[in-house]
Amino acid sequence: MASLLNALDQRGLLAQISDRQGLDRHLADRPRTVYAGFDPTASSLQAGNLVTALMLRRFQLRGHRPIAVIGGATGLIGDPSGRVDERALHDRDTVQQWSATIREQLSRFIDLDRGRAGNSGGLVLNNLDWTRELDVISFLRDIGKHFSVNAMVQRDSVRLRLAREGAGISYTEFSYMLLQAYDFLELVRRHDCTMQVGGSDQWGNIVSGVDLARRVLHRQTYALTHPLITKQDGTKFGKSAAGSVWLDAQRTSPYAFYQFWLNTADADVAPFLRCFTLLDAGEIGAAAAAVAERPERRDGQRLLAREVTRMVHGEAALSSAERITTALFNGEVRALGQDEIAQLERDGIANTAVASGTGLLSAMVAARLATSNGAARRLMQGGGVCVNGIVVDEPSMRLDGATALFGRYWMVRRGKRNWHLLVRQEGEKKR
Repeated sequence: MASLLNALDQRGLLAQISDRQGLDRHLADRPRTVYAGFDPTASSLQAGNLVTALMLRRFQLRGHRPIAVIGGATGLIGDPSGRVDERALHDRDTVQQWSATIREQLSRFIDLDRGRAGNSGGLVLNNLDWTRELDVISFLRDIGKHFSVNAMVQRDSVRLRLAREGAGISYTEFSYMLLQAYDFLELVRRHDCTMQVGGSDQWGNIVSGVDLARRVLHRQTYALTHPLITKQDGTKFGKSAAGSVWLDAQRTSPYAFYQFWLNTADADVAPFLRCFTLLDAGEIGAAAAAVAERPERRDGQRLLAREVTRMVHGEAALSSAERITTALFNGEVRALGQDEIAQLERDGIANTAVASGTGLLSAMVAARLATSNGAARRLMQGGGVCVNGIVVDEPSMRLDGATALFGRYWMVRRGKRNWHLLVRQEGEKKR
């Protein structure tokens, strides 16, 4: 079996390593403890965070102990990495609430049960636990004295901000790298953690922690980063037409999440399978060959969507996402459950609120499915309009409780693929 670092390299998951040969020997010697940090900058992690979360999982599958650290403290400060301006500061209660949600999300990717992973179980910690009582004088005397301002301003996160006209950086964000380095120091002390992983934009922060552990504890520790994921066409990863792709099912429904991966460009399928799944090289190679030979079948995209959706949302949510996809493709929307249509209402397809009793012609114009009542009438007469899976050729049809799915929804299809969801306005009684 290839060493862990070689296996990561083969998947395109290595960007920088502080000492590759030394780390190879370190990992081969015995099980080690490795950590990655996740700041609560929103109420949910995003698709891009999966790479780092899965890095912890990959280490655990090789017998090492993963620690996911939620930045309950650093999230109150704001990481300047990759930013052209200051982050908005959020209040403590908000950050605490977001931290709890993200803790639950991270628990899906690492095994927290002692013994089941072949080693002690992983941990999900909050850096507020060891930062909360830290007084500023002690921090400046015991930690700050080990940092050179000259070196700090050369870090990319600081240098790029200072170089941008009119930007600058506050002392609050300038101090972020000290707090992240302090996290590493505390994890070495508390859990014998000897390695940190993260995205390549975190390299400066991570090596600051390596240096601090060497200066204070005289311990050798290691830094490893993975590349930041981009699409082959150069566009930013993790965005859909509806905005950011979240791991929270209430912010991005399992159906919309599944569709995001299903719509992956052919050139991105193999790289994404390597980064975002635990499939082995043989399975990924077969999927890449299928994409090259029969791209119209989208077998590689379907495999990618299935694997990532199952991992993030579970088997039941995956089945639901596939059921919705099939129903929309075949027009058999009456087979969908109320929760599934609610996913479409939230972020699956375009939708418009209508009052009960509205004429279908007027509703189609309001939904921009037709430019006028006359155009809508001609579409109906040509058999081009379906409501809830039934072809409608009667222009006088009105949307009422008798024709609504679950007393609330009318799913209108114009032509073969153009779907729109009409939703009974809130506050109306279902008839």
